[in-house]
Amino acid sequence: MALLEVTQLSISFLQYTKGSRQQTVTVMENLDLAVNEGEIVAVVGASGSGKSLLAHAIMGILPANAVYSGSIRYGGELLDEHLLRQYRGNEIALVPQSVTYLNPLMRVGSQLQTKLDGKAQASERKGLFKRLGLGEHVNRLFPFQLSGGMARKVLVSTAAHSRSRLIIADEPTPGMHPADVAEALSHFKQLAEEGCAVLFITHDIEAAIQIANRVAVIYAGAVVEVAPASDFQGEGEQLRHPYSKALWQALPGNGFIPIAGSQPSKSMDLQGCLFADRCMSAVDSCMSKQPEPRQLRGGTVRCLHAT
Repeated sequence: MALLEVTQLSISFLQYTKGSRQQTVTVMENLDLAVNEGEIVAVVGASGSGKSLLAHAIMGILPANAVYSGSIRYGGELLDEHLLRQYRGNEIALVPQSVTYLNPLMRVGSQLQTKLDGKAQASERKGLFKRLGLGEHVNRLFPFQLSGGMARKVLVSTAAHSRSRLIIADEPTPGMHPADVAEALSHFKQLAEEGCAVLFITHDIEAAIQIANRVAVIYAGAVVEVAPASDFQGEGEQLRHPYSKALWQALPGNGFIPIAGSQPSKSMDLQGCLFADRCMSAVDSCMSKQPEPRQLRGGTVRCLHAT
């Protein structure tokens, strides 16, 4: 049984238009995802595809005007607000995308102390700081005194210190030196080897496949493919969905081929495949029917024509 199971998750926002008219904008629809203990699942996709929104939904920190349906289960239990209060920050840890999540009024050491107790943990923190290139003086600094890269290292160290069973890392490495990125990735890998389930959200596919067991490709609020990380190689021949292949081939080392068009707004009333108007293989049936996820070659895909 998966430690984290997201089933048919849909998220909408109540908004006001001109004339104070209320409208509902759906930004995520029928998203399915699962992460097992000891596994790293990377979530990749373009900006605005819903990656961070997924993390916030799991943590129960969606904005007040958000409405969602579907279910999120942790260890087989429905993750409602009661369980979230019990697990959030303890068994479930978030490495947030924005460094503004650090408390600006607390020194770094005090913020980490909420995760640590005792000399052994303090010694562990000191060793981790050293490996991440952070001196002990960082403990005495306030967040505003940190550079962007240093602040992200602090956030990564918070997750590495935690004794959580589920770690959600939302874009944890932007702004870091390549050597520091490699060090951070190794810590997430180590946490998974120790039994943690890791949901690694990133736009950096190349970083993701270094540590992930599986990669979930998200497009316009829907997971269009989940594939073994080893399928991201060559020209993407092993990938199943046209968007996954296009995303892979758009990387500088894989041809640098741009994807024509743009990701659709979820406020649009789309009946068919979300990628259809950008897909070279689309036919009339793609425009009229939203494909359901199906098993294919050791992964899952939402495409009528994937083989």
